[in-house]
Amino acid sequence: MISVQGLIKRFGGTAVLDGIDLNIAEGERVVVIGPSGTGKSTLLRCLNFLDRPDAGTIRVGDVSVDADRASKRDILALRRATSFVFQNYALFANKTAKENIMEALVTVQGRSQDEAEHRALEVLAETGLAGKADSFPAALSGGQQQRVGIGRAMAIGAQLMLFDEPTSALDPEWVGEVLDLMRRVAEQRQTMLIVTHEMQFAREIADRVVFMEGGRIVEQGPPSEVLDAPRDERLRRFLRRVA
Repeated sequence: MISVQGLIKRFGGTAVLDGIDLNIAEGERVVVIGPSGTGKSTLLRCLNFLDRPDAGTIRVGDVSVDADRASKRDILALRRATSFVFQNYALFANKTAKENIMEALVTVQGRSQDEAEHRALEVLAETGLAGKADSFPAALSGGQQQRVGIGRAMAIGAQLMLFDEPTSALDPEWVGEVLDLMRRVAEQRQTMLIVTHEMQFAREIADRVVFMEGGRIVEQGPPSEVLDAPRDERLRRFLRRVA
């Protein structure tokens, strides 16, 4: 369903992504782990052109985009096929929870205001925030804000959901509620690519764990292999640090 071939991204002459090849099946939950600064978040951002890759091809379903020739239409099609959950929520401060979810439905998908509002209210109920529809982000806890962010990604109905360390900005008391919501999304066999430092969560949810280091994929496989019987010494050192 998802194919990434030869993905390269440079910042200031340094290759942050150095030839990434990755295939993800429909309904597969893939968790990406690795040291800070190794390109995990950049990988996600390149997959929907929040950061434009320097080279490579990205295919999500029927949408295929070549980094060298991507047009605005190509990028819009790719963004319609993906949804993104940010580590810092990225909610509009001047919009309510309902309006934050409606925004992409109207501007990206072209739905009517009434249709977008109906879907937003459905999603807020699914995320346990039915009573917060008219609340602004400043009136919500960190966990509630991130659940709105996940709800926004759910509402789009994208083929691929991208999660960029969704619990890293949360106080410990709010982490559990966000992970619980992600588990419920995963149970629906939503295709997910998740960057996280939550190793236990990775064990529970992942069909496959991908370890990145130095802008490359070093090792990948089922959690029982990657996390419990790592082959690469760099992965073993990383797991000792996060254990």
